[in-house]
Amino acid sequence: MGMFSRLGDIINSNINAILDSAENPEKIARLMIQEMEDTLVEVRTAAARAMADKKEMEREITHYTQVRNDWETKAGLAVDKGREDLARGALVAKQKAETEIVRRQEAMELAEEAFEKRQDDLTRLQAKLDEAKAKHRSLMMRREAAEQRIRVRTQTYDTRVDDALARYSNIERKVDEMEAYAETIRGGEPTLEAQFAELEQNDVIEAELAALKKARAKSTAKAAKDEKTEKKGDA
Repeated sequence: MGMFSRLGDIINSNINAILDSAENPEKIARLMIQEMEDTLVEVRTAAARAMADKKEMEREITHYTQVRNDWETKAGLAVDKGREDLARGALVAKQKAETEIVRRQEAMELAEEAFEKRQDDLTRLQAKLDEAKAKHRSLMMRREAAEQRIRVRTQTYDTRVDDALARYSNIERKVDEMEAYAETIRGGEPTLEAQFAELEQNDVIEAELAALKKARAKSTAKAAKDEKTEKKGDA
């Protein structure tokens, strides 16, 4: 049994409510569309059959109308010729033709009602089908958008980013090692900082050397003066 057992189920259905309560709305929407399209074909076939019945009744009414008119003419001719027996037979045949005409008219009215009903069903069913297709397209677009967001976020936060950062760290380490190696192959050449430190150290040493020389000079001069004074005293 299909999702909809009767045409009325489809026309009276609340598509949004059905899809909201479904575990897989997109799949349910596809099934609904398929069911509606199949039903649409059946209703169109029924409408075409009703139209064919109507046309057939019209042709038969035309035929029996002609038959009725012919018997009416024959009944008049029989009366003119004094043949009341033939006139009665013609009138009976005319009455049968009129009965068939009435039956065909009643059948044609039923065919017209059936055709109009099918046309109304087609209109409402087509509206429901358009609604279901629009809902299905909306669901597909939402699903594709969600899948796209998932792909983007997965590509952004997957391990490839971490791998790239790790490779970058390795490159930085190699550069550090190369710079350190470059420092080692420069030999005893002092760095700029070392040269300035040496200059400062030399100034300190020179100052201490000058002070030492000055002190030594004073000590020597004093010793010489004392020795000279001592010699004068001995004399």
